[in-house]
Amino acid sequence: MVIALVGNQNCGKTTLFNQLTGSNQHVGNFPGVTVEHKSGEAKGRKDCTIVDLPGIYSIRPYSGEEVVTRNFIIDNSPDAILNIADATNIERNLYLTLQLAEMGKPMVLALNMMDELLGNHGSVNIEELSSRLGIPVLPISAAKNDGVEELLELTMETARKKQKPKKVDFCGAGPVHRCIHTVSHVVEDHADAIGVPSRFAATRVIEQDEEIIKRLGLSENELELVEHAALEMERESGLDRNAALADMRYRFIESVCADTVVKAQESKEQQRSVKIDKVLTNKYLAIPTFLAIMAFIFWMTFDVIGQRLSDLLAVGIAMFTDWVDALLTAYGLNPVVQSLIIDGVFAGVGSMLSFLPLIVVLFFFLSILEDTGYMSRVAFVMDKLLRKIGLSGRSFVPMLIGFGCSVPAVMATRTLSSERDRKMTMLLVPFMSCSAKIPIYALFTAAFFPGDKLLVMTLLYIGGMLTGIVAAKILSLTSFTGKPVPFVMELPNYRMPSLKSVLLLMWEKARDFIRRAFTVIFLATIVIWFLQHFDAKLNIVEAGDGSSLLSLIGMSVAPIFAPLGFADWRIATSLITGLMAKEAVVSTMGVLMNASGSALAAALTGVFTTQSAIAFLAFALLYTPCVAAISAMRKELGSGLKTAGVVIGQCCVAWIVAFAVYCVAGLVL
Repeated sequence: MVIALVGNQNCGKTTLFNQLTGSNQHVGNFPGVTVEHKSGEAKGRKDCTIVDLPGIYSIRPYSGEEVVTRNFIIDNSPDAILNIADATNIERNLYLTLQLAEMGKPMVLALNMMDELLGNHGSVNIEELSSRLGIPVLPISAAKNDGVEELLELTMETARKKQKPKKVDFCGAGPVHRCIHTVSHVVEDHADAIGVPSRFAATRVIEQDEEIIKRLGLSENELELVEHAALEMERESGLDRNAALADMRYRFIESVCADTVVKAQESKEQQRSVKIDKVLTNKYLAIPTFLAIMAFIFWMTFDVIGQRLSDLLAVGIAMFTDWVDALLTAYGLNPVVQSLIIDGVFAGVGSMLSFLPLIVVLFFFLSILEDTGYMSRVAFVMDKLLRKIGLSGRSFVPMLIGFGCSVPAVMATRTLSSERDRKMTMLLVPFMSCSAKIPIYALFTAAFFPGDKLLVMTLLYIGGMLTGIVAAKILSLTSFTGKPVPFVMELPNYRMPSLKSVLLLMWEKARDFIRRAFTVIFLATIVIWFLQHFDAKLNIVEAGDGSSLLSLIGMSVAPIFAPLGFADWRIATSLITGLMAKEAVVSTMGVLMNASGSALAAALTGVFTTQSAIAFLAFALLYTPCVAAISAMRKELGSGLKTAGVVIGQCCVAWIVAFAVYCVAGLVL
């Protein structure tokens, strides 16, 4: 049995999914957190799968999320739809409910956050609401796990009985009624052929849903009849077709709510949120406040907490490496194998793992901001600025995710309704400094700017954003002309962050980091060690020998970076391996220089000047992200040629900016 979980953004859908399945999916508090549908086995019921579909406000395909949801319900034909609605904002949520009911699938409506509604002197007549909508309705509180078990039982029972929504003719009399019924007769046979109700097909055709029209296979004469009926409706109603259908649905919803819902009084949470927003979304204070918050997070991460934990871990790794080295020497292990273990695996993976505390601490603070609801305010505030460079505030969500990892950020562009905005945002995501680059920043700031770590880290993040802004402006004037789509975003009430959610995100980031260290980085360090210790005839050579395979590769690429101040083949090699994963840059340097932690930082001072170190940081900040991100872009763009062009373009931008930074640094220093 398959149950599709559908609802508006911020209605508690992902929380309910976790309660139903016991899944460890991260719960976010800003729109766009769920991009692709996720599934999980219902707790205690091996015969039932819950599919968590993206949060949407309607099934009219304005965005990729709406297309995913609509197509899943039509193509996969789940046994039942579990529609979750926010009981504190029921009128808006029921718009999607009516559209889902038109699809004719067995369906149950879950009214979530009923505890908040009742706590603020509101109420819902459940039986009357169920009767008016023609579907079973059940009140729940997903966060408190109240009514969730009963909801699952009711949904499974509805699915077993194949209990479809009762037909509710909510279009009343008038031009909209006549148009829908006329078009229903025209498309009826075609709708039966593809397994959808004629009324659903009719509303989709009237709203000019091109994919549904294509699936129905309507003839030219039938399309002309539909268009004539729609134009007649527009003429009589004085509204365009989309507005007329929306007006019809909202009139019915208002009528139902007037008879069944007692609205809640303004809650303490709402009052508190309004007061906080007077500061955090203030015209003059919003952006300075955001920058101050991020500066505080960087200070705590790269100075007070994260860096100290990282230093302690580096000392522990160094002691463990020395102990293993002594143990292997006493055992009399083959020197070549011992070199592979100590100089290869321990130097590469060990240098990576020492930066784990920085990743964990950074995402501890970011997950708190996300859970409180602050991130949606930042997107709202950024809308005005982003419009000046040709984007909308909705683009800020993928770009913000890009500070964590470019792969989910690229996938999150699917939430954008405009193809123009989607592709443009995708091209800008790599300029946002992902967490994989933190080890590079931490290593170089420790070596060259020990007293100004916070300042340098902040400038790097701001520099990436500024480069993205300039690139966006250029793109909006050349390849992506036109205006961004209107931006609508719900601002949820501020809430105390969930400790479970915060710890879960920390664990996810730590797990991903460790998994990379012992998979991609582990393999990369072995390959690098091999290339470093063998020549073209596979004879063993000394590490750093100019005849090694690795030095030959590095020397062929190094001249490209000579104008940037770092022509050492070891540095060029580390940038090449960084294409596999940005963390590999540090691990490669550790292997090639046979050092880790503070010893590696000291070794770098003999390779770089302060001027060239700044240029290197600029290049590492901006050049192409990892292979996984390139693969994600290839999937989204649907073209290997376009993806190659994007990769080359990003590397060129990185080189140009790094060269400019090198020249400016030479004048200043």
